[in-house]
Parts: sequence; C-alpha cells; structure tokens
Amino acid sequence: MTRGTTNPNRLRRVDRWLAGPARWRLRQAADPLIVDLGYGAAPTTAVELHGRLGRVRSDVEVVGIEIDPARVRAAKPLERSGLSFRQGGFELPVDGRRPVMVRAFNVLRQYAEEDYAQHWEMVCSRLAPDGIFIDGTCDEIGRRATWVELDAKGPVSLSISLRFGDFDRPSDVAERLPKALIHRNVPGERVHAFLQAMDRAWEEAAPMASYGNRQRWIAMCAALKAGGAPLLTGPARWRLGEITVAWDAVRPG
Repeated sequence: MTRGTTNPNRLRRVDRWLAGPARWRLRQAADPLIVDLGYGAAPTTAVELHGRLGRVRSDVEVVGIEIDPARVRAAKPLERSGLSFRQGGFELPVDGRRPVMVRAFNVLRQYAEEDYAQHWEMVCSRLAPDGIFIDGTCDEIGRRATWVELDAKGPVSLSISLRFGDFDRPSDVAERLPKALIHRNVPGERVHAFLQAMDRAWEEAAPMASYGNRQRWIAMCAALKAGGAPLLTGPARWRLGEITVAWDAVRPG
C-alpha cells in the first residue's frame, strides 16, 4: 500500500499529455477503458482523469484501482456513469478487459529498484492493442513531474514537465525521476547525460530569459534537438514546460 498522499490538480501535467499527444489512442480504442492505478487515500485523481479525458471521448470509462479496501469503500459514493472503483493491484482486476491507458503515478517509486521491471511487464501484458502504461512521479502539488510511456513492447519515452519559475535548472527534476531512473542519475548513465545536456542548453539560452522562461525553455529544447537529441514532440508541447525524449536516450546502462 502506498502512502496515498493526494492533492487536487496534482496530476494535471500528465493528464494534459494524455489528452494531447496520446489522445489518438483513446479516440481509436474499441474499448475506451482507462485505469488509474494506485489513486491513493482519496479518489481525486481518478475523478479528475474522468473529467479531463471525457472531453476527448464522451464514453470514456475510468476505473480507479487501490490495494487498500478502505480506500475503495471511501471512493464508492463518487461512482457514476463511466467512473468506478475496485480493489486490486498490478494484475488490473477489470474482468478480462484490456485498458487503452493505465496511469500509475507515485506508485512504483515506493517499491525497491529491483521490483519495477516485473510490474512493468505485468501491466503491459494486459494492455489493449495500441494501449500504453504511464509510470510517473511528481511532487506534492504537481509542479515537477516525470513519466515513462510504455507499450506492449516496453518503454517508449521519458517526459519531463516543469512549472516555469519553480526550478533553477532543469536537472532539479532529478529527485522526481521514476523508479527506473532515479538511482541512475550518476556519471556514466544516459539519463544523467541528458539532464546535464538540458542544463547546458538552459544556460546557453539565458539571453532568452528577457522574453520569459517559456521562450528560454523553447530555445533549450530546440538546441537539444539540433544537437541530435531524439525529442518526440515539438514547440506546441515545449511551450508548456514539457519535453519528451525517446527512451533509448535515457535508458539505464
């Protein structure tokens, strides 16, 4: 069982990504089932996810899953059409259905480093065709967030999303890296090299700060891409304080 700390709007950054670059998956899904895995002591994040992705597809169905039966009982009064809560874990007790999206935030970071891979494999084996599993971490109020996108074949990308004005250097997000990477931010590892490259590009973009941190961030991302970083999104996402890079660029060595 996780600590369960939950705050309203905490997962807005990843929800915005699910409703943005990943929305085509939900729109094309034969079964618009989404799982909020390990939603915590309060069902706030599941309720918010249902509302946000309901604007992408009106018949979306969100199932909040928690291992603690008391948390499930507490959430039951909030059930409505398209939103329900069940007890369970990584096995995803959804009656054999295959979700198009599974979101687990601030869950695996509380497990041992040697455990995350088996949970990745279990969840990914239960995804729908073109389904994704999002394993992420953020701070208590959602100003710093990172997440790994996985499909049936394994990890695809790492996304970093920061609130402008809430960091000095991009690498400040290191303490919020997912379990697969948080202990790998050391010299010789790819994720360390990528965060250092972000810091250098951020410093070199300092002249753009007179136009605001958003323009400085966009310049940083553009410099990284020009330098060969395999970024998977463009300026429309960069302007949100977000950057997504192919997993090969950050995967553990």
